[in-house]
Amino acid sequence: MAMLVCSAQKCVYNDGMYCSKGDIKVGGENATRVQETCCTDFTERTTQGAKSSMGSASQKINVACEACHCVYNDEHKCTAGQIGIVGAGACTCEQTECGTFKCNCGK
Repeated sequence: MAMLVCSAQKCVYNDGMYCSKGDIKVGGENATRVQETCCTDFTERTTQGAKSSMGSASQKINVACEACHCVYNDEHKCTAGQIGIVGAGACTCEQTECGTFKCNCGK
C-alpha cells in the first residue's frame, strides 16, 4: 500500500486530501509524461458538501497502474512509497494526473 495525497478536491472520494474509495487505478497506458496520466476513479462531487459512502478516508491505499512506462509500475501495481494525485480544479478524470509518474523511457 502506498501513501496517497490527492488534491482533486471535487472528487466524491476526496476527504481531507485522502481517498475514501479504498483503491484507485492510474490510467495512461502509453504515457511518457505526467500530463498523460489520470486517476480513472475520479468521480465529480455533484452536491455541495456531499461525502462518499464508500468508507473512511485513508492515507494508505492500493494503487493499480496502467502507466506501463512508469518506473513504479510493477505488473500493473504501483510500488512508489508515496503517490500524489493532482487536479485541484478537476471536474473529469482526464483533468487529474499522477504527479508521481516517472518515465522509464530510454532505460
